[in-house]
Formats: sequence, structure tokens, C-alpha cells
Amino acid sequence: MKILVVNAGSSSLKYQLIDMTDEKVIAKGLCERIGIDGKISHKTFDGREYEAQIDMPDHTAAFKCVEKALISGDAKAIDSMDEIGAVGHRIVQGGAIFDHSVLVNEQVVNDIEGLADLAPLHNIAHVQGIRGCLECFGDKIPQVVVFDTSFHATMPETSYLFALPYEYYEKYKIRRYGFHGTSHRYVSARCLELLNMKKEGSKIITCHLGNGSSITAVKDGKCFDTSMGLTPLDGFMMGTRTGTLDPSVLTYIIEKEGLSAKELSDLCNKKSGVLGVSGVSSDNRDVEAAAAEGNERAKLALEMQRYQIRKFVGSYIAAMNGVDAIVFTGGIGENSAELRKSVCDNLAFMGVKIDDSINDTLRRGAEGVFSTEDSTVKVMVIPTNEELVIARDTKEIVENM
Repeated sequence: MKILVVNAGSSSLKYQLIDMTDEKVIAKGLCERIGIDGKISHKTFDGREYEAQIDMPDHTAAFKCVEKALISGDAKAIDSMDEIGAVGHRIVQGGAIFDHSVLVNEQVVNDIEGLADLAPLHNIAHVQGIRGCLECFGDKIPQVVVFDTSFHATMPETSYLFALPYEYYEKYKIRRYGFHGTSHRYVSARCLELLNMKKEGSKIITCHLGNGSSITAVKDGKCFDTSMGLTPLDGFMMGTRTGTLDPSVLTYIIEKEGLSAKELSDLCNKKSGVLGVSGVSSDNRDVEAAAAEGNERAKLALEMQRYQIRKFVGSYIAAMNGVDAIVFTGGIGENSAELRKSVCDNLAFMGVKIDDSINDTLRRGAEGVFSTEDSTVKVMVIPTNEELVIARDTKEIVENM
């Protein structure tokens, strides 16, 4: 079975076509500037490429561009769309409604749209992607939705409830939902596989570190706690997000600056974090380069970032009463040997030891253990593969229809 995996944004549509016989990517691409002018970049597994500026007024038009790229031209990957067995969509927020992946129907689409208040930048775009796919391909190709939040649905109440009046949970379902769930799910399962460990009794901490970052405590193969909350703003500082902070900071800024709710949201989500502290960039590579040249605010931003990551890792070790393995993934987690060393050096008190020479080689998609043989905890880099998780769920659901 071949499965088309889709991640729709408000003005973009990323896709991968995966052959589930061997779980290899046949082709992948990106439609961007949807609703503006339109551009598609497409590449096959054997290196053939196709790029074009094409008018894409909406997601339906974008899917038509994807269809054309897949089945025609010098970079075609298949002969007909009939070869595609299903489409799997990534959905950021499933709220309290969806704790597992499901087949798409009208009620499911309406429910996803109804959760837009919890993820306004994401869920509406996902719905546009689903409807665009339906308009382009009709119902001849079944669609499945896979939720970032579903992996975190196993958290106990002590982990997911906030210390607000309980009525706000009852009325509005205000709670910790967590994000990057497909990533945490993939790397934690891959960790168990690589270390030949059983789920039962296992304790793993997965660090998904990128422009958006989260850390998850995985106990017995299930999410026990995670750093992101009601929205992806919670946790530790990220590329442009504040992470956790005293709520009084926000009311104080409102009083001093007279900001609206939207302006405050933009401040916390788009102007803060590594960008806000460094004044340089939200990209760690730019900030590391500035720090190397002596920029003190860039140095401070990196030190704060690493300190906050260490605090979350340490708190989850305490919460689970130990840890068997720590996994780094995501763009920063997979490529920054210095960050990994900074985090692990502070765990030496509990017997964590890393091999610097191995750590320095793990980047650009490499997978491996970089703790020493006598380390009490295994420390690893595992490149994430969210698309494969989506494809596997989609295949299972469609085959059981």
C-alpha cells in the first residue's frame, strides 16, 4: 500500500508518499504561498526534482498540483493516483475528543474545526487540507487523521490538570494536552527497539528540540508527563516562544504597555524565546555563530535554553523515580552536540557518562547511542519520523475498514 502523508498549514502543504511495503519514501514535496501566488517543490527518492510557480488560490488547487507532480513529468513517482491506498493527515489538536487516530468523516472534520480555539493557527489549516483533499480526490481515497495530542492522552490527572478552579476544566476542558506527540511516540518506541527493552517498567525521557521544543516523560511506553500545555507556548524557552513564566508577568506588561490579547499572544509566541533574549535570531545556528563571535546576549540565550532543558529533564527523572534512557531528536536535538553535552554533563552526579567523540559525530540524520558502556543511563540520538507514524496508523485503520 502506498500512503500519502499530509501536513497542511494555513498557506502551505507538506507531503510525503510512502510505500508501506518497505516503509520507504517514494517522493516528498512542499506547496507554499497558498492563497498568495503559489510554488511547489517536489523530489523523488532517486533525486529527480520538479519546481514550479503555480497559482494556488486554495488547498484544493494545491492538491491538484501535488497530483500533477506525482503522476506526470520527469519527476513523477507513480503512474496513477489509483496506486495511493489512503491519505494520512497530521492534526495538531485533538483535545479531549480524540485519543487515537480515526477515519475521516464529516463529524470528525467538524470536531477538529470545533477545537480551533485550542490551536487557531493549526486546526483550521488542517481542516482546509482535509476538505481540499476531498474536493480534489473525492471519496475514492480514504483519509485518516492522526493527532499530535493523542500520545499524551495517557497522562494521569496529576500531570494534566492545572491548579485552577476545577469548573474551568469541566466547562472548557482547560488542561495540559501536549504536542509533538507523533515525534515522542516514534522515538520512544524506537528507543525501546534499539535497546531491546520491554515497555513495562521502562522509563524514557524524549527531548524534541527544534524551533518549537518539548520534553516528555515516557513510562511503560506511555506518556506520563510533557512540557507543553494547553497550547505549544508552555514548557521551556523555544525559538520565539517564552515557555513557562509567571502569569503576573503578562498582567504587568498589559498594564504597562496597554497590549491587546492578540498583541500579547504575538509577543509571547513570535517575539520571545531565543529570539527575544538574543536579539539575533530564532535559529540556534545563527545564535551559536553570534555567541562564538562574542555576542553576550546570544551567549545568555543559549545558556538559558540549556539550563531550562536540564531542569525539565531533572524534574522528569524525579517524577518517574529514575530513568533508563534519554533521547534527543528534532533539528537542534539531532544536530547540536554541544547542547547534548551541556545537558548530560549536569547528570554526571547520577552516573550519566557520554563519549564526546561519538557525540560529535551524531548529526544530519545519524542515529546512535553516545553514552559510555559504564553509564547508568543510555543517552541517544534518534532522528524523528512523524510521517512514518502517520502512515503506519493510516495503513492499520484502512486495512481494518
